[in-house]
Amino acid sequence: MPESKHRPPESELGPLAARALAIVRLRLFRRAVLVLILLASVIVGLETYPAVDDRIGGLLRTLDTVIIGLFVVEIVLRMVAYGRRWPRFFLDPWNVFDFVIVAVCLIPVGSQAAAAFRLVRVLRALRLLTSIPQLQIVIGALLRSLPSIGYVGMLLVLLFYVYAVIGTTLFGRNDPAHFGTLHDAAISLLRAVTLEDWTDLMYTQMVGSEAYPGHLPPPTEPEPRAMPILAVLYFGSFVLVGTMVVLNLFIGVVIGALTEEQKAAADRALASAAPTDADAQLERIERQLEHVREQMQGLRGALRNRPRP
Repeated sequence: MPESKHRPPESELGPLAARALAIVRLRLFRRAVLVLILLASVIVGLETYPAVDDRIGGLLRTLDTVIIGLFVVEIVLRMVAYGRRWPRFFLDPWNVFDFVIVAVCLIPVGSQAAAAFRLVRVLRALRLLTSIPQLQIVIGALLRSLPSIGYVGMLLVLLFYVYAVIGTTLFGRNDPAHFGTLHDAAISLLRAVTLEDWTDLMYTQMVGSEAYPGHLPPPTEPEPRAMPILAVLYFGSFVLVGTMVVLNLFIGVVIGALTEEQKAAADRALASAAPTDADAQLERIERQLEHVREQMQGLRGALRNRPRP
């Protein structure tokens, strides 16, 4: 769990808050929380096996109850570490995420809602996002890249629309099952851009639906027509542009956002560490000055008590 920027300075914390903060900052505490999250995820998975649930279901539910209690203790400690300004705990979205997941797990449900309760409990595995800082960087990069991904998505939609209209015009009569309508053509192009048997679509247009019929039953009687050159140009260009160019743009956008998020995380860590180092250095200088002051007072006293000739 990374240090929150909304936490008040340690000088403003009381003894109880300072002690809770010291516990929260312990590496052993963070590792214990990570182990609890993994254990809770494994328990939920084991309960999906009827044989395991029949044999040790009671033990698994007991362990689950204990884990929920430990999660509550963890959340309380993290809130107490904020001292009197504990409402600042909810200014951090990751803290809110953890709090909501733990609170939902405390909602009592009946046996009829056991399946829904299991779905809710499996959400605790998502707490790994808050326990591992590297995962937070990845999620932050995805959120940072959403605007650019939206523009790339618009480009992909435009590409699909243009090629769907062309495909319906060229191949609608030869292969009405895949290109008879605009939406059928769009679904066929989605199949092609994922590289799932897209060559079958191309072969049907190359040699005609009579020689190479499609997998779907045609809604109307097709008019077989071989278009080898047009089919190769159409599908070849779409696969190259859609798969090799546009989809790689998504990867490029995410990688760029990930680089920016890593730099931002490093800047935040440096900014949060700098005041701590400065305070420690100032405290060290103050101790040295106090030591020098005591020595000066001792010398002054020795000079006063020195016998005069």
